[in-house]
Amino acid sequence: MEKLSKRNSSKTNLFFTKASRDRDIKISMNGKGRAMGNIFIEWFWRELKYEHVYLNPANGGIELYEGIRKHILFYSTQRCHTSINNLIRDSCFNQLKAVC
Repeated sequence: MEKLSKRNSSKTNLFFTKASRDRDIKISMNGKGRAMGNIFIEWFWRELKYEHVYLNPANGGIELYEGIRKHILFYSTQRCHTSINNLIRDSCFNQLKAVC
């Protein structure tokens, strides 16, 4: 395994940014908005841990994977989210997608 260095990480970063831009994904390179993006990710992982992982201890990796997969599907397609007026995330996303 190649030792990680600043030079190797910049190559990976260039690969990542090119792959993202090729798919029309906008990347913020100045760090603005990073805190708000992180808070939503933190909320999601916290919710996953407290509403699924801690309440449903898995007996192995495959069982854990399947449980998390099902919970993420539930989170996206059935759970109402107070931050978007108690709408279901996918229906809200599809409405926005139709407008754009």
